[in-house]
Amino acid sequence: MDIELSGGVMPLPQETVEKLIQQSQEAKNQAYCPYSKFRVGAALLTKDDSVITGCNVENACYNLGVCAERNAMAKAVSEGHRSFKAIAIASDMNDKFITPCGGCRQFMREFGLHWDVYMSKPDGSHQKMTVAELLPVSFGPEELSCHSY
Repeated sequence: MDIELSGGVMPLPQETVEKLIQQSQEAKNQAYCPYSKFRVGAALLTKDDSVITGCNVENACYNLGVCAERNAMAKAVSEGHRSFKAIAIASDMNDKFITPCGGCRQFMREFGLHWDVYMSKPDGSHQKMTVAELLPVSFGPEELSCHSY
């Protein structure tokens, strides 16, 4: 089940989407979440078609935990990537699609508004939205270049 909500972004081939979702589900298996038991995996597709995965990593000091999406993006940046086509997110929730938290939405926004976010369920069904749709009226790098003092 693919719910198409975004517009203006070159759609990925269905095979690519399915593989990206599968890779996010596999990344979920590496999650370190002894406190919440809420496993999340992410698979990030770069402009050069590399796939970088990440998982959530919790910490006893709760606010120091890192979400799967931010983990994958930071890993990608550390490997020299700055432009992304899409990210797929997976969890164990069967009743609804996993969505990125507000912090992850803002982190995604740093790298552009017009790339796709595939929110999935364990059965592989997914919902697609752009970063712009997930974080409307957002603040980004462009605003920092427009300051006047």
